[in-house]
Amino acid sequence: MNQDRIQGRWKQLKGKVKEQWGKLTDDDLDVIAGRRDQLLGRIQQRHGLARDEADRQVSSWEQSNPDFALEASPKDSHRASEKVRPTDKPR
Repeated sequence: MNQDRIQGRWKQLKGKVKEQWGKLTDDDLDVIAGRRDQLLGRIQQRHGLARDEADRQVSSWEQSNPDFALEASPKDSHRASEKVRPTDKPR
C-alpha cells in the first residue's frame, strides 16, 4: 500500500488504534501517522512493554484488521505479513 493511501486511511485507523492501546495520546497518533515502527515505539513507551511484546500485539491487531495496513519501516520489511516494494534496478 502506498504512502498516500496509508495517510488517507490513517484518520480512520486512529480510532481503532486508540481503542486497542488506550494510553496512546492524540499527539502520539499524530507522530505515528501510520508508520509501524513509530506505533511500536509509542506502545512500548506508553504501555511499558518490551519490543517483542509490542510487535506481537501489533501483528495480532493487523491480522484482525486486514483493511488497515501500516507502513513498514525498512528494518521491518522482512516480515512475511507485509508486502515489500520492489526496488529499482541499477542502470
